[in-house]
Amino acid sequence: MSAAAAVTDASFQGEVLDSAVPVLVDFWAPWCGPCRIVAPVVDEIAQEYAGKVKVVKLNTDENPKVASEYGIRSIPTLMVFKGGQKVDTLVGAVPKTSLADTLNKHL
Repeated sequence: MSAAAAVTDASFQGEVLDSAVPVLVDFWAPWCGPCRIVAPVVDEIAQEYAGKVKVVKLNTDENPKVASEYGIRSIPTLMVFKGGQKVDTLVGAVPKTSLADTLNKHL
């Protein structure tokens, strides 16, 4: 079971843009190999940053509206949102240290 909650085109506004805490969004798809590599890292981050950062996953195949709004061209793409704005982006299967460093900048 993933520690990160799933969001959809319909729930993105409420779960991500209206969040009181920074949100890490993992844009992924089931067929994407690097997405499967980064998934456990995203889950670890979700557990370690619980209460400080909300971590969610958006399946780009099922939710093309949000993916196209944010210009997602390659996955996995990890975006950090704060106060309803995109503040950072990481593309690819990044190491946990890079992800943690990026999140720490926005806490």
